[in-house]
Amino acid sequence: MRQSFDETTDPSFGAKHLPRVRARMAEQGLDGLLVPHEDEHQNEYLPAANDRLAWLSGFTGSAGAGVVLKDRAAVFADGRYTVQVKAQVDPAQFEIRSLENNGVAAWLETAPKGAVIGYDPRLHSPDSLAALRRAASKAGAELKPVEPNPLDLAWGEERPEQPSAPVVPHDDRYAGESSASKRARIGEAIAKAGADAAVLTAPASIAWLFNIRGGDVIRTPLPLSQAIVKADGTARLFIDPRKVTNELPGWLGDAVSLEAPEALPAALDALYGQSVVIDPGQSSAWYFDRLDAAGATVVRAMDSCTLPRACKNPVEIEGTRQAHIRDGAALTRFLHWVDTVAQQTLPTEREIAEALEGFREATGALKDLSFDTIAGAGPNGALPHYKPVGDKIRRIEKGSLLLVDGGGQYLDGTTDVTRTMAVGEPTADQRRMFTLVLKGHIAMAVVRFPEGTTGHQLDALARLPMWMAGLDYDHGTGHGVGSYLGVHEGPQRIAKMVNSQPLMTGMILSNEPGYYREGHWGIRIETLQVVTPPAPIPGGERPMHGFEQLTFAPLDRRLIDVSLLTDAERAYVDAYHAETLAKVGPLLDGEVLEWLKAAAAPL
Repeated sequence: MRQSFDETTDPSFGAKHLPRVRARMAEQGLDGLLVPHEDEHQNEYLPAANDRLAWLSGFTGSAGAGVVLKDRAAVFADGRYTVQVKAQVDPAQFEIRSLENNGVAAWLETAPKGAVIGYDPRLHSPDSLAALRRAASKAGAELKPVEPNPLDLAWGEERPEQPSAPVVPHDDRYAGESSASKRARIGEAIAKAGADAAVLTAPASIAWLFNIRGGDVIRTPLPLSQAIVKADGTARLFIDPRKVTNELPGWLGDAVSLEAPEALPAALDALYGQSVVIDPGQSSAWYFDRLDAAGATVVRAMDSCTLPRACKNPVEIEGTRQAHIRDGAALTRFLHWVDTVAQQTLPTEREIAEALEGFREATGALKDLSFDTIAGAGPNGALPHYKPVGDKIRRIEKGSLLLVDGGGQYLDGTTDVTRTMAVGEPTADQRRMFTLVLKGHIAMAVVRFPEGTTGHQLDALARLPMWMAGLDYDHGTGHGVGSYLGVHEGPQRIAKMVNSQPLMTGMILSNEPGYYREGHWGIRIETLQVVTPPAPIPGGERPMHGFEQLTFAPLDRRLIDVSLLTDAERAYVDAYHAETLAKVGPLLDGEVLEWLKAAAAPL
């Protein structure tokens, strides 16, 4: 399923909409309007009907924000989209700013004194809204909730219809636990929190809890919906009737009532006098305002499904193992293609991305990509989340590097893997940098750690070889990954940023240190790994968690400077390659299998 907005580099696409929004703002007495990237469900990837920022500005990245004032406007993007935002947004109409360092809030501090700036309470979490309100207050401006959204009015009849993809059961053979069992567990958690009910608005939580999947969101099989779950495990699921298939009511059972989204406001009002759990990080301010007005007692707490969803059960873990082996075979076919055909034809980044997608589709099991494939040749590889757009697309060149990051959505698991490949003969400098990244990657793969350890505490291990050389990278080392759900999943992560969530058995995370030389090339090595149960170490005193590798695809041995590896690191690479051959090899034959045998030979 593709985004309906063109991946255009014509900045007039968004700029022509700005006057229409300002006209609607004026009708509501507004001097400004906040335009977050997030939609009513706080999604990272959006259906076209909810991609307001893209319609306003032309910017189609998965993270960003906009602010429109009477006489100026700004679009904010993070470092992943430095090239893309400049290609898609008209700089004569929008300032292009960074999301980092409180980007939107800092810009709001320069708003005109006395300005009334509107916001749609359905699109902002209460926590993010509080920071924006403080910034506006500092400038002497005021934030005002508005309904209807002036941008939606300006969009009018041109706005695409809300998605209505069928919602289908996600079989227990993939989920590993029935919805009834999950609802009983979540009901117990609600009661333990001293509450009567919980309001769920995160589509991933709803997909997990009810064992359903949908097609409303690109790259993630989500059914856009909301739910109210009671402490006794019964639930009300609010979902567009157009999405309800004949099999869905029977799949959900009598303890779950299916209702139209229009019934949700009254259902929230009916929680008068009850204690209700709702997550301020995943639910919009509108829900909090509505529950307060209804006389409910709001309990601000993490979505009760978040941790159980993050800690995969044995069936989900085995499923993701099989998905990665299948995906690893497709990736190995691609790596063979890069090492043979592409080295001669020197294709463009777009052609490279399409080739990898083709190998994944050829498995016959691919449901969608897990995100848009990143293929960065030479200098574009130095942009960590570069996306090939317009005249920025390059051909690979001899003497440079190619960085490719992609993944697939399969019924039994979600994949995400990055490999960096030499084009032609690599230089000694490229081999040194690749090997430093590899040393950090190995450190994160083999680490053992006690219960209660957070990803924040482990992050430095992956960076240490680079730090010792005076180098670093500016993104996290690892993000959580779902089970046929989001490729980015919390609450677990491995990063410099402080995160209080301990790593727990069954959590899947990426391991992806990198190095980026601006204007030249980039290096990243990424595999997924799952946290193993605590186990004793011979001679040790405390049981320790570790990581089991899930991703299997060969590393480019031409880029490994063996002299920089310790004996243990060299043994790790040899063992990893041997396991790759053992697991992926049976799915290959002929020329590709022979290539893998050579690629996986001991260093």
